[in-house]
Parts: sequence; C-alpha cells; structure tokens
Amino acid sequence: MARATVTACVNQKGGTGKTTTCENLGIALAAEGKRVLLIDLDPQGSLTISLGYPQPDELPITVTEIMRKVMDDETIGENEGILRHEEGVDLLPASITLSGLESSLVNAISRETVLKGYIDSRRKDYDHILIDCSPSLGMLTVNALAAADSLLVPVQAQYLSAKGLELLLGTVHKVKRQLNPRLKIDGILLTMVDARTNDAKEISSLIRETYGSKIKVFKTEIPRSVRAAETSKEGRSIFSCDPKGKVAEAYRDLAKEVNEIAEQRRKRKLEEFR
Repeated sequence: MARATVTACVNQKGGTGKTTTCENLGIALAAEGKRVLLIDLDPQGSLTISLGYPQPDELPITVTEIMRKVMDDETIGENEGILRHEEGVDLLPASITLSGLESSLVNAISRETVLKGYIDSRRKDYDHILIDCSPSLGMLTVNALAAADSLLVPVQAQYLSAKGLELLLGTVHKVKRQLNPRLKIDGILLTMVDARTNDAKEISSLIRETYGSKIKVFKTEIPRSVRAAETSKEGRSIFSCDPKGKVAEAYRDLAKEVNEIAEQRRKRKLEEFR
C-alpha cells in the first residue's frame, strides 16, 4: 500500500508563508525520523533558493524536465532530479522553465494529473511529500491539488489575506468534485502572527469562528519574525539559524500536529482494507 502522505501547501495569495512553511515543516518532520520529499512547484523557485540553491536556472534537472517526461511517457530514473539537503530532506527543485511548462499543460492529455503520475511512483519511498505551490490558481496548482491527499493553507493574520480564503475554497471544492474526490483540507495555518497587536488577535479569532466548525484551524500559530524571513534568503532553515527560537518551536509543534493527522488517515485506510 502507498505510504507517503501528499500535502500541498497552497494559497493563491503571495506572502502568506507557503515556502517558509513547506521548508521548515519538512525539516521538522525529517528531524522526527520521517522520510520527506519537498517539491517546488513555483516558477520563481523560492523553495529551491531557500534550501541553498541560489541559481535554480542553472540546475540540470528540475520538476519541469520530470513533468515533461511524464507527458511524453518517458522513463524517469529512480532519483532523477532529486537533491539531498543536509538537514535530512529531499528536494525536487524548480526554475523559471516551469512557466513555459504551464503553457504546454493547457494542450496536454490528462493535463491536470501530470504531477500525480510522478508522485504516485514515489509514494513508496517517503512518509511525507510536501508540494510548495505558486501563488495562483493556475494549471500547476490544479496539478498539485489533483495529486494531493490533503492541503495545508497558510494564511497571514491580516484581513485581506483571510478574505482570499473563499476563492481558494471554491477551487478546492471544484477539484474535489471533478478530479480528486479524496482531497481533504488538513487545516488553515495562521502565519506571521504578531501576538502584540489587537488586529492579529481579532483576525485569528475571526478565522477560527468563521471556518473552525467546517475546517480545522491548526492550534499552532507561526509567530512573526524578521530572523525567519532572513534565513530563507540565506538558503538556510530556521533550525540551522535559530533552533531554540519561537519560530523553530512553532514548526516543531506543527510537525507533531501534521504527523497526528497523517497517522489517523493511515489507520482509517488500514481499516478500509480489512
């Protein structure tokens, strides 16, 4: 039976902490002994840069080449394109060529499930596969939603960021109905929370009241931190720069919550097979 839980980190709004969350959650899961693959599905290559590859366009193989091989029905090597990071995670990087691939996908057969074809072949090798989506609801993000078991939705604790949730949830509902009926939302993650301001507290309460009865809102909230923003530019995780800080501790707590959800899902699948 397939092992990996596939989670897409998604929000069509930029600046909500998707890449930072994907990177640091992945490394926190790896620190707990989990086998983790991170997939960068953003043409800007932000996750790739954050993990220490400042020139992603110079990498010989990225997710673009892998997805093209799926589209052309070509054989993909077992670890082709995958980069091993010193903090225990594997990375399938991205570069600007992904923008051109998105245009090609429009005319491709089974265009929404190209990424799924690749991910399904790698499930047996990992416990968690995390996909960092681009800040849009285009064909690349639809591919991530079609491939994923679940979604993690980072939302900045600001009014306009919270308002964009409705559009995203509408897209998720459409994908679930047409492409991926097993898709679940693991939860909404509040990011860049400044506990000192009343505005952040009000937004946090508003999101929990508005969506909490239908969608899980993670107990963990990621604090605002200038240091955390700087680490990504340096190509390092928060754990290598400030392992005892409040942001690192928050991502460890989030990893525990994500692991609990994944274990519950696996138990349900085992019961279904009995």
